[in-house]
Amino acid sequence: MHGIEDTEGKENAVNQIPLVFGIGQCSLDYIGLIPAYPPPDVKCEFTHLVVQGGGPVATALVALQRWGIACYMTGVAGDDDSGTQITASLSDEGINTSGLQIRKHQHSQFAFIVSEPSPARRTIFWQRPTGFPLQPEELDINLLLKSSALHTDGLFPEASLWACRKAKAAGIPVIVDAGTLRDGMLEIAKFSDCFVTSETFSNALAGTPEETCRILADMGIRFTGVTLGAKGYMALIDGRFIHKEAYPANAIDTTGCGDVFHAGLTYGMLQGWHAEKSLDLGAWAAARVSEQLGGRSGIPDRRALQLKYPIKF
Repeated sequence: MHGIEDTEGKENAVNQIPLVFGIGQCSLDYIGLIPAYPPPDVKCEFTHLVVQGGGPVATALVALQRWGIACYMTGVAGDDDSGTQITASLSDEGINTSGLQIRKHQHSQFAFIVSEPSPARRTIFWQRPTGFPLQPEELDINLLLKSSALHTDGLFPEASLWACRKAKAAGIPVIVDAGTLRDGMLEIAKFSDCFVTSETFSNALAGTPEETCRILADMGIRFTGVTLGAKGYMALIDGRFIHKEAYPANAIDTTGCGDVFHAGLTYGMLQGWHAEKSLDLGAWAAARVSEQLGGRSGIPDRRALQLKYPIKF
């Protein structure tokens, strides 16, 4: 069975480029930087503003594609200007967007994010896509079964659960980015190999990262964890807890940090790295992302990745 190894021994020496099959929401993000969040009825001018694609899995796939991993994205967008920009933000990176379902006469997901640099924190205002949710019959099962890994955020619960079942049965690793404890997420967890939650999810489920990891591990998940922002992460792999502080960073915006953390885990799994090295990549890449405005602006490029972690593809 594929998965994140607990020993260093199996570096990936396969010449064929791995393919990651992604299922999740896609968004167009407007991210503005301000000195401090204002009280009501006060005008505040942005010092910087960026517009770029967003979404947990979508941003993780952008990182993976930049690191040399082939990616396929399936989700939902409207036939509006935002949908056009969302699709372009992925296809311009080289990601296969043929699985992105464009809903006619519907609006795409939109997010307005206000970031404060000191301390690095953000406030997110967002609107769901108005189109019908992604359905299992809209997924390319043949491509899924040829993939090296499945990555989902569970935001389309029916389609995500169906895909996770199929992938699990075929021995394809399933990596889940669990941002919010919503209906269906724990059912999806049962078919995952790597299930890492946000601190928000953990607080809703159990109250402490350790207890969250234990609950998820008791469901049969080998690799569980909780991202903790500036406090780093907590993980439980094969009964062993790992807790590391975050990498030092001159953080100004935490948008996309969790997404790229999951990209690091997925990349490490495809390389055959041991769990601690995969976690380290996720933490390092997330720290670099926090130093620029927008979840995709600060993703380390492949050269930086090669310098820190020699690649054996």
